[in-house]
Amino acid sequence: MADNDNKDQAEMDPADMEDVEEVEEEETGEDANSKARQLTVQMMQNPQVLAALQERLDGLVGSPSGYMESLPKVVKRRVNALKNLQVKCAQIEAKFYEEVHELERKYAALYQPLFDKRSDIIKAAYEPTDEECEWKADEEEKLTEEMKEKAKVEEEKKDEEKEDPKGIPEFWLTVFKNVDLLSEMLQEHDEPILKHLQDIKVKFSDPGQPMSFTLEFYFEPNDFFANQVLTKTYKMRSEPDEADPFSFDGPEIMGCTGCQIDWTKGKNVTLKTIKKKQKHKGRGTVRTITKTVPNDSFFNFFSPPEVPENGELDEDSEAILAADFEIGHFLRERIIPRAVLYFTGEAIEDDDDDYDEEGEEADDEEGEEEADEENDPDYDPKKDANPPAECKQQ
Repeated sequence: MADNDNKDQAEMDPADMEDVEEVEEEETGEDANSKARQLTVQMMQNPQVLAALQERLDGLVGSPSGYMESLPKVVKRRVNALKNLQVKCAQIEAKFYEEVHELERKYAALYQPLFDKRSDIIKAAYEPTDEECEWKADEEEKLTEEMKEKAKVEEEKKDEEKEDPKGIPEFWLTVFKNVDLLSEMLQEHDEPILKHLQDIKVKFSDPGQPMSFTLEFYFEPNDFFANQVLTKTYKMRSEPDEADPFSFDGPEIMGCTGCQIDWTKGKNVTLKTIKKKQKHKGRGTVRTITKTVPNDSFFNFFSPPEVPENGELDEDSEAILAADFEIGHFLRERIIPRAVLYFTGEAIEDDDDDYDEEGEEADDEEGEEEADEENDPDYDPKKDANPPAECKQQ
């Protein structure tokens, strides 16, 4: 049998031998690439390697590529002219945003009567008519007659068991709890207070005044504080920084100021009392002392860190202000104009749909890749039998 094998090898055409050698070389190359990929995955899972890579990338940010230095002097001169034009573009863009702010202020006055009526319905100052309560449901929301009848009977039973509620109870508290960005700020001891929140309004700065907006939180009389309105004002700037004009990307919040809350004695949820035991070094006696320390609460939102004149802040204050600015902007842009949709959850579903669409696009791309592999005459499914290291389940 061995003689036959040797004979077959001897009779093999030299060209065939070359083909075999080429295939073996290709397979060897693929093995090397596979090992390289596995090694790369292992390295990228190493925190020290990632930290070193990030440090290297951070060092490259803003550094010249060398291409500009290689350009002739006359070309560099023209590039400088383009940069001067870009600065003028940034200045025009700043004026554009100033006019946008004026438009926002103008249309806020048109929206306000609708928002006032919304507030009146929520706090039971106005009962909407049957015509105002009529809502045409989407096809997906329509129920069969049998289900409608069943739902009606159940509703009537609940109405008999409960007293007729006034307005829309806990409207704003429900909005806050439905939005992750706001619910993360809420503590259990905040909820009884926010049940008294009746409205949130946004006020824009007057014409000719520095750009700013103020959030106004209206509360019904309650046992927690004397204020009827709590305010938070955000100061904005819409002009390029002279030192770095190319970083301009629209108005930015420069600082914010809260307000003093006139808490009822013993009701301040932003503070808590703790007891600590202290042991005397000499006598060995133990005493208990009481200390008042800050407490986590949504109402800390009205006491933001002050920004010093030099603009320098510690890391904790910077993080608090960054989150604060994001919340203020979100309340102004999304929550106040579309509060009912965050109350029902429809606005949240829309946000989720946006993420789903991105996921579907990714799935489509993966499907196209799979189709390409199947149409590839050189594709070998056996090689994909084991998933790569990064895809293995933990």
